[in-house]
Amino acid sequence: MSLSTFEFAAAEPRTGDSLASALPQDLYRAEQVRELDRCAIEDHGVAGIRLMKQAGRATFEALLQRWSDVEHITVLCGSGNNSGDGYIIAGLAAQKRIPVDVFYVADPEGLQGDARTAYQFACREGAIAQPFAEGQRLDGVLVDALLGTGLSGEVRGDYVSAINAINHSGLPVVAVDIPSGLCADTGARLGVAVKADLTVSFIGLKQGLLTGSGRGCCGQLLFDDLGVPEAVYEPQQPAAQRLNLAELLEHLPERNEDSHKGDFGHAMIIGGELGYAGAAAMAGEACARVGAGLTSVATRPEHIPALVARRPELMAIGVTSGQSLEPLLERPSVLVVGPGLGKTPWSEQLLQQAAQTGLPMVLDADALNLLAEGRLLAGVKRDNWVLTPHPGEAARLLGVSTAEIQADRFQAATALQQKFGGAVVLKGSGSLVVGEDGRIAVAAVGNPGMASGGMGDVLSGIIGGLLAQGLTPEVAARLGVCLHGVAADMAAEEEGQQGLLAADLMPYVRTLLNSVGES
Repeated sequence: MSLSTFEFAAAEPRTGDSLASALPQDLYRAEQVRELDRCAIEDHGVAGIRLMKQAGRATFEALLQRWSDVEHITVLCGSGNNSGDGYIIAGLAAQKRIPVDVFYVADPEGLQGDARTAYQFACREGAIAQPFAEGQRLDGVLVDALLGTGLSGEVRGDYVSAINAINHSGLPVVAVDIPSGLCADTGARLGVAVKADLTVSFIGLKQGLLTGSGRGCCGQLLFDDLGVPEAVYEPQQPAAQRLNLAELLEHLPERNEDSHKGDFGHAMIIGGELGYAGAAAMAGEACARVGAGLTSVATRPEHIPALVARRPELMAIGVTSGQSLEPLLERPSVLVVGPGLGKTPWSEQLLQQAAQTGLPMVLDADALNLLAEGRLLAGVKRDNWVLTPHPGEAARLLGVSTAEIQADRFQAATALQQKFGGAVVLKGSGSLVVGEDGRIAVAAVGNPGMASGGMGDVLSGIIGGLLAQGLTPEVAARLGVCLHGVAADMAAEEEGQQGLLAADLMPYVRTLLNSVGES
């Protein structure tokens, strides 16, 4: 049994990709996982009830490992195969003489096939199922076996009541395969969803577990392939992939003994309107910290003394207009436009001049908002830039609501890439990266402590610094997002999430970059 872990619970610090690497990198949509299941049963002769028993046992063992002193288990079951897993768990608990209650939302007498066999097993072991009722008292460790990956549309009826009862119980919760009410394909809550402490997923890792609401609903995520033959996976092209920092770090250019600063590019940060000097400063420092040979910052003249005092290695240049920026653009090899840029005439002039160079660019923050307004760069599609919108910026770029972006982050990231080209980073919990080939990558790193000002500025600087060193837009975006999230996890593990500042990531970014080749 291949059981692997990655911590998603906000209460427990994550160490990022070092743990995430234990999960499979291939991610699937719900329909694909159902096809994997069908293929294992029909084409490779694996009995469906065997898979159900293994799923139930894997979840039960994970429960006992997490709560070794458990004194009571309550299983809540629905109507499909997910409920069958739940009835297996109930039967195993009864076998082990652990007191167990079983409540059903759908009458088990209507179950068919393997799920009915599982229900009969629970009954034989003395785990008697009772109908769930509003106000039902729940006890011990709760097992969510209500709804699986087949849910379409919002949760309705008694399932809403059962999910709310679980969430309001204050008790530890284990979700079987997926937290009920969570969309396996998008990571969105379908009305209401169980917030679990532990989720055990099977056969194929569902892409929605790693982004959007998925990370908050799953808690600790475990995966078990249930021992299905490797050949089952061969016909299926994964829908997405989970990013792996160790692999991405291999793309960094080698630093030979005779290297000089000219070998690692020159990135220019363009931004820092009045009142936003810190954004440009943090982007500049992040760019230099990831190894750009030279980093300059074009900003308001008023900001130069403070910027130089903060980080004297940055070449800070005061610009008063697009015209004064133009001659400076002959020197850099990469531009990062947007940190603290604002939406003033000064801002528009700088973006206009930057875009005319044709240089590789990172667009962030107000550069994206100006792009969305359509007065600048209207209809432009480029293969040498990286766009890094958060959901609100993504909504403006696509002319939809933020809620629509979050309802299907995968579709939104793809739509952005198709509209603007290059590489797109859709930021948020479980950031998504899409490149020119359309492949989607998920960064299952980062933590809620990153919900503070300046984090995006640091990310844009990191990606710009990687672009300057010759990485492609897609690889720079993937590595940049991973570095950013894992550095934040390391900082949070060291001193906690509360009060985490963007600048706190700098030393951890450097540590990670210098870990290449270490065991």
